[in-house]
Amino acid sequence: MRCPPYLLKKVRLGGKTFRLKQRLRSLGVATVCEQALCPNISECFTAGELTFMAMGEICTRSCRFCGVNRGRPLPLDPEEPEKIARAARELKLNFVVITSVTRDDLVDGGAAHLAAVIRRVKEELPESGVEVLVPDFGGNPAALNTVLEAGPDVIGHNLETVRRLYPQARRDSDYRRSLKVLSSAARSGKIPVKSGFMVGLGETEEEIEELMSDIFTAGARMLTIGHYLPPTARHLPLVRPRPEEKFAQYRRRAQALGFPSVRSGVFVRSSHRAREQWADLINYRKRFNLTKAE
Repeated sequence: MRCPPYLLKKVRLGGKTFRLKQRLRSLGVATVCEQALCPNISECFTAGELTFMAMGEICTRSCRFCGVNRGRPLPLDPEEPEKIARAARELKLNFVVITSVTRDDLVDGGAAHLAAVIRRVKEELPESGVEVLVPDFGGNPAALNTVLEAGPDVIGHNLETVRRLYPQARRDSDYRRSLKVLSSAARSGKIPVKSGFMVGLGETEEEIEELMSDIFTAGARMLTIGHYLPPTARHLPLVRPRPEEKFAQYRRRAQALGFPSVRSGVFVRSSHRAREQWADLINYRKRFNLTKAE
């Protein structure tokens, strides 16, 4: 179906955006902002915000909503932790967001490498917060623990869509396995857990309610809700687009469930303005004198 006008966003790739893209290439790092064709790229790059993408630029999975390339990945770059840490320092980031492709070709899914990136960034920028968005590591709990032990300030794993649509949208993933990632991370007790999903793939309102409830029950306390935008004509089509006002309703529903930190909007993405959302959670925990990741 034709994309409604309110789902269209002009992306300007000149000026500060172009200069930052050039600088990132010179530093030898990749961003999911570029690889996933994010509609917020000019907004974020102009503000000096970005999300690093670790473990290469090729994913081993074939999620049909995602703009990241799928194929046979290259070997891990042992210099990548240093490159990302150096880039974060040179860009003077006070909150560093790191995600990765999924690497089912690796025994630990790349967990040790991702942990090395986190540690190196924290060594280089001890005063900066670090948020990491992880894959499901094939359900390997030891791999998840490896990342948790690296001490990120926020750990995220996105459900992306409702249970019924997993076989269609996330053929190599599993809804229950993703929920287990959240619950296992939440049991650490000190690291806030974040998740997110999108609408516009054909889900019902009842299914959205179930999804939010499942995410909260699993232990996530930070939530992002955005709208699906097909990256290309080859990706899943847009189905049942939601009007802009719906996202305020989703935010209220999530808050009623108990989520202390919610971002909900057409162009919201899991790492969009991540530092602001982290600050929201810190303020919430101070307000209620919480010492753990409730």
